Amino acid sequence: MTAVLKMNIEELDTKFVENLKHDFAHAELEIRVHDQPDSTVVFSVEDFWQTIAQLNWSNEEDDASIIAPVIQILMQQPLAYIYRFADILSEKLWQLDTKDHAQVFLEDAEEEGYLSVDDFLYARCAVVANGRDYYEKIRQNPAEMPIDATFEPLLYVAISAYKRKTGKEFNALPAFNYETYSNKEGWKK
Repeated sequence: MTAVLKMNIEELDTKFVENLKHDFAHAELEIRVHDQPDSTVVFSVEDFWQTIAQLNWSNEEDDASIIAPVIQILMQQPLAYIYRFADILSEKLWQLDTKDHAQVFLEDAEEEGYLSVDDFLYARCAVVANGRDYYEKIRQNPAEMPIDATFEPLLYVAISAYKRKTGKEFNALPAFNYETYSNKEGWKK
């Protein structure tokens, strides 16, 4: 059973928490805080790709410089944008987590059938970091998945933006588990 509860934070009290514990003792709890509950502004997939397009590739040797503009953009927005950026990124990475996309790595491996889960994740990050058109091309043509391009720093954009904006650690699970082999449908065959 799934229950969605929407409330103002002022309504949250000890009794409410105790009732939740009682009524949903063995359930998993997900808490999303929207700092602009009345706002109709949403960080869309289009906004995500426009933000990704701000990666600064002028100095490819300095990962921090590459991701700095994206972190800066997210820091200037409501916190909900940072969470949404992380969720959309997780979905894009998850969608590329397929056996077909990993096939180029499996064919190139020195040890038959070996797949470096980290290298494959970082390669998927590189695909996303190269923008919407490249992402869609690779998503539709798994055989063109790059084997020699990685961009792990993309995984830390939301974490860094949140930390710089709030001074606190980013404690949120993304909407999709993007770790290699998490897309069960993508690995069937």
